[in-house]
Amino acid sequence: MSEKNHELSPDKLRLKIDPDKFAFRHTGTLEPPEKKVLGQERAADAIKFGIGMKKDNYHIFIAGPQNAGLTYIARTYLEERAKKEPTPPDWCYVYNFKNPDEPMCLKMSPCKGKSLKKDMAELIGTLETSVPATFDSDDYSTKDAEIRREFEQERDKIIEELSLLAKKENFILQVSQVGMIIIPANEAGQPITQEDLSKLSDEEKERLKEKSIELHAKMKESVKKIREAERRFKEKRAELKKNVAMFIVPQHMEIYFEKYKEETEVINYLNMVQEDIVENIDEFIKPPEPQQTPPFPVIQKESLRKKYEINVLVDNSETNGAPVVIESNPIYPTLFGAIERQALFGALFTDFTMIKPGVLHKANGGYLVIKALDLLKWYLSWEALKRALRNKEIRIEDLGELYGIITTKTIRPEPIPLDIKIVLTGDPYLFELLYLYDDRFKKLFKVKAHMDDSMDMQEETFMQFARMIGNFCTEQKLRHLTNTGVARIVEYSITCTEDWKKLSLELGDIKDLLLESDYYAGLDDDEYIEDKHVEKAISKRIFRANLVEERVKELIKRDIFWIETEGKKIGQINGLSILMTGDHEFGKPSRITATVSVGREGIITIDRESKMSGKIHTKGVMILSSFLKERFAHNKPLSLTATICFEQSYGLIDGDSASSAELFVLLSAIGNIPIYQGIAVTGSVSQKGEIQPVGGVTKKIEGFFDICKHKGLDGKQGVIIPSRNIENLMLRQEIVESVKKGEFHIWSISRIEDGIEILTGMKAGTMTKDGTYPEDTVFGKVDSRLTELAQIVKRFGKQEEERAEHKDQ
Repeated sequence: MSEKNHELSPDKLRLKIDPDKFAFRHTGTLEPPEKKVLGQERAADAIKFGIGMKKDNYHIFIAGPQNAGLTYIARTYLEERAKKEPTPPDWCYVYNFKNPDEPMCLKMSPCKGKSLKKDMAELIGTLETSVPATFDSDDYSTKDAEIRREFEQERDKIIEELSLLAKKENFILQVSQVGMIIIPANEAGQPITQEDLSKLSDEEKERLKEKSIELHAKMKESVKKIREAERRFKEKRAELKKNVAMFIVPQHMEIYFEKYKEETEVINYLNMVQEDIVENIDEFIKPPEPQQTPPFPVIQKESLRKKYEINVLVDNSETNGAPVVIESNPIYPTLFGAIERQALFGALFTDFTMIKPGVLHKANGGYLVIKALDLLKWYLSWEALKRALRNKEIRIEDLGELYGIITTKTIRPEPIPLDIKIVLTGDPYLFELLYLYDDRFKKLFKVKAHMDDSMDMQEETFMQFARMIGNFCTEQKLRHLTNTGVARIVEYSITCTEDWKKLSLELGDIKDLLLESDYYAGLDDDEYIEDKHVEKAISKRIFRANLVEERVKELIKRDIFWIETEGKKIGQINGLSILMTGDHEFGKPSRITATVSVGREGIITIDRESKMSGKIHTKGVMILSSFLKERFAHNKPLSLTATICFEQSYGLIDGDSASSAELFVLLSAIGNIPIYQGIAVTGSVSQKGEIQPVGGVTKKIEGFFDICKHKGLDGKQGVIIPSRNIENLMLRQEIVESVKKGEFHIWSISRIEDGIEILTGMKAGTMTKDGTYPEDTVFGKVDSRLTELAQIVKRFGKQEEERAEHKDQ
């Protein structure tokens, strides 16, 4: 009677979606969904708030399951908003004429960076041609010759005056390439010889010496005047060159000043360029030397054009609105850019043209999406990103120099102002860890968009789900699904949630299934994806991943892993557990045994004593003791030693889903009551004997069914589950058909009494007014046995006391 009352009908074992709910022939006829993201209203509101909040430190962390399509959802909302926002400016690095080791950055309107680069190359090319031609003109040559002639006339006049003065004092002024000298002369005006000099008296020699000193002083003054004249000559020539340069250079640059008149930083830069060209006009006057390939590589002087090049770091000429960048490899150079170097003779050389941008530069003024786990793998990137957000600037630095590993001479580019919204995606647990242990994280990422892994299943949800599927098929150019195919996808989604009232929002998994179903539809050369293709994709996915499951089942079938599915035994029951192998999980029966003896140690689990069980399992075992005390220790002490063991278990056991099975086997061992071995049990138990829901019931039932099927279905086998797990069942159609035929059974229970009656075929028993249970019930036999054990312990205790007293006497 009890079994029939608790047995589930076939319609309770699987939620079947009627394809007629979908009033369309295939998804290609459906309109695109109004919402690109399905069932994430909470997260959508948070993302929109984070995007719209332009204050500092309101960056976004999207937290959700791995397969929920976090990056897709972020990109969907960001791209929609980014199109309405202004396009950020271009950024360029240019030569710093005041400090060449610190290149300057230029900010300008979109598309102007590429234009400025072209214009500067055109300007320098024009000046390289026009400047030499201007300085080779007759007009310039005439003015230059006039300045030279004035200088030469002044120099000749000074020399002539000095020569006349020397001649008057009977000296000769000799001028050569080496310089000027003054020597005494004879009456004939010829230089005095050494012989003539020796014939002079001492007074005459002294007079010549004094005159020579005076004349040399005059010569020094003349030399000084000549040098002053030469200086004025050079200044006049330089002034002439500058005047000519000031005439020709602005003439060629005027068009660019007009073109970039709205770009303040560009105008400032052009002024510096003009000033530098005028100051270094000689570099343009000299004709370029013909390029010859030397027999050996040599370090050549920086070319004229190099200094005036424009390094366009960020070009937004083709960007429509704000940029949205998704980065999958956030290492430091990828994020912040790098300064490249050229190797020559073992030395490394660099300049501002070798500065390369990072994704922060490309996303500046827009949005950058990164998976949090990818970023946290690179500690330097994470710390540098937080510093950049805090300082609101992108600083390109050499890693070795940044952390003091090496110190080399290099350039230090001017930092670029940072205006960006960072969006991290990751697991909710990762968010909690960062929030708790990284003090900067909570200050920077103030917006948490928490993604749900499921949504309520309602009538309108079906069509939204179907439209989403159709839109994905259109985007990915897949075959569209018929209504039967969509129904099967919905059933799969429900299976993933293990809840009849929920649809899975792990869209990544759903999309993978659509891709695989399309593949099998292609093999069948069908026009549309039907339920059979979806079913095949699911079965093939399981087949690719269930090698470990098959090996475990093989060991059970060969009785290496000992599982019994017929007959009755005392103190033995089949529990159900879930094993996971990464991409696949399956149910595995486990034989649980219990023994009871006289003692006071209570309930001992061998798995706990051998440190092969977790805390949750330990809690479940402690609940068993509480149940026994509540039901049977009200009129006697609980005096027993019971051991419970998961036989042939070689790994960690945790969770409380087997606590009901442990209680059943314990009651069997205490009351010496046999349990039918063709029934497996799952469910946790409370101190009051209530059966509580557990996870993975579908997989657990399927795992035990496969074993029973191999060993032979006898019409008595089945599984006991908590009644609150009924709406979690999505069993294979094969099992549903077996239940219809009466070959297999599923029972749902809400109390221990229900389960023990199904397992033993006996009434559980209800406590009478005197605190006892009827003798022919399970609880009656258990109570009787516990009373017997208590009396044995009591007698044994008295005998021990008598022996101790006799020994003392």
